Amino acid sequence: MSNAIFRPPFPENEPILSYAPGTKERDEVIDELEHRLKTPKDAPMWIGGERISTKDTRPMCPPHDHGHVLGMAHFGTAEHVKQAIAAALKAKPAWEDMAWQDRAAIFLKAADLISGPYRASINAATMLAQSKNVFQAEIDAACEFADFLRFNATYLTQIYADQPMHSPAPTWNRVEYRALEGFVFALTPFNFTSICGNLSAAPALMGNVTVWKPADSQVYSAQVIMEVFHKAGLPDGVINLIHVDGPTAGEVIFSHPEFAGLHFTGSTKVFRHLWKEIAVNLETYRSYPRIVGETGGKDFVIAHESADPLEVATALSRGAFEFQGQKCSAASRAYIPDNLWPEVKKELLADVNSFTMGDPRDFSHFINAVIDERAFDKIAGYIDHLHESGAEVIAGGKYDKSKGYFIEPTIAVVNDPKARTMCEEIFGPVLTVYVYKAAEWVSTLDLLDGTSEYALTGAVFARTREAIVTATRKLRNAAGNFYINDKPTGAVVGQQPFGGARGSGTNDKAGSYLNLLRWVNARTIKENFVPPTDHRYPFMG
Repeated sequence: MSNAIFRPPFPENEPILSYAPGTKERDEVIDELEHRLKTPKDAPMWIGGERISTKDTRPMCPPHDHGHVLGMAHFGTAEHVKQAIAAALKAKPAWEDMAWQDRAAIFLKAADLISGPYRASINAATMLAQSKNVFQAEIDAACEFADFLRFNATYLTQIYADQPMHSPAPTWNRVEYRALEGFVFALTPFNFTSICGNLSAAPALMGNVTVWKPADSQVYSAQVIMEVFHKAGLPDGVINLIHVDGPTAGEVIFSHPEFAGLHFTGSTKVFRHLWKEIAVNLETYRSYPRIVGETGGKDFVIAHESADPLEVATALSRGAFEFQGQKCSAASRAYIPDNLWPEVKKELLADVNSFTMGDPRDFSHFINAVIDERAFDKIAGYIDHLHESGAEVIAGGKYDKSKGYFIEPTIAVVNDPKARTMCEEIFGPVLTVYVYKAAEWVSTLDLLDGTSEYALTGAVFARTREAIVTATRKLRNAAGNFYINDKPTGAVVGQQPFGGARGSGTNDKAGSYLNLLRWVNARTIKENFVPPTDHRYPFMG
């Protein structure tokens, strides 16, 4: 089942390029950006290796310039969903029977293509479609995506190598790690190109076949992912890309007897709805589906009275506002002791007031646009609520969607620790601060733990070890990814496996072997080389 000779080398994380003025990578991505802006590209569906165009075409526009059309996305119907399932099931026998080394080789080649000749392409597509600055695109679309593929290949060998410790003579005990029966549905978000690629590819690496529906606002960069998989030699039908409205896709997929699993990243509300749909159809399925979801977050930073104010401020400015706060891990609520707040406020406002906002082609901008009008209107509604509720808005508070969906990084201070913006997920550049009395450290930890339904990421800042120990213990279940003296964003594959519990998902830890275990169905095999020939046991003598 496993042979060390065939194991891929243990990977190192893909180095993050600087894109500093005068660098080769900067020139390449600028050229690619200009080329893509001048050359509209269609986004067809990919079903069974065929690129499917339809009459239902919809424009793909950059969030920072919604009047510009990057190309047209081709949307399908329920029939296309059925075709994608049929193509996946047709490809399944040969794919799951392929030697794991060959499956791994395909995705390892894809990783090298992403970090090599396709690097500028996938970064530029992400910058345009999702309005990421070049650094945010680099750490996501190039580095994290390549890391997912490389580390997953290593975790695959780790799983396959896990065999029974003992086989008493004359027997041999072993475990076979089979693909699931049926197909996996990957439903992916707009905010991370790497997550989109990983959610479709991780089950496939383990021998499964996938029907993949990306968010409508990510279909542009999804094309690069499919091009890379095709170039790497992925057989037709193993991963099928569909652009179909959510309810249409769900109606077909969740009523299909061969539905075997859901790999999801998105909102808590949608995930709970899908879980209910699966439960209603449970008797339809050949086997119990695997349900893996990473959902919402209301991520926190809490500082102890011993913390360094500059460190706290930097964690907040980066953790709350990188990629416009559109990370499920983004710092959205902060608890700052009154002895530190004046200095933290000073440093935080200095950071935020230095931010510039605009088109990601201008590399000087720290802030770009939020993803679309729907998100813009939702975030703007929260900002309006802050103004109307009497909260002290100390930074930002304005927004404009005339050319692009731009929202100023906004910071508000509230007196009520259970205020709406301390509890609800906003998914935008809004940070709410509650200033607590330094002497109430322990009770504030309890307050934090009971404020939100989510438990994705969180950070504690303190110099004294006693405070760190107390926070780590009391916030044991408040975050699946917990940071000590660091911002609550930026989990790295192979270093901090990512996922949360409570309302934040099933905590199956993308970027580790734990996630891949969900996509295999173990079969224990016992072989007896010398079977008994007498039914009688010694006690019967």
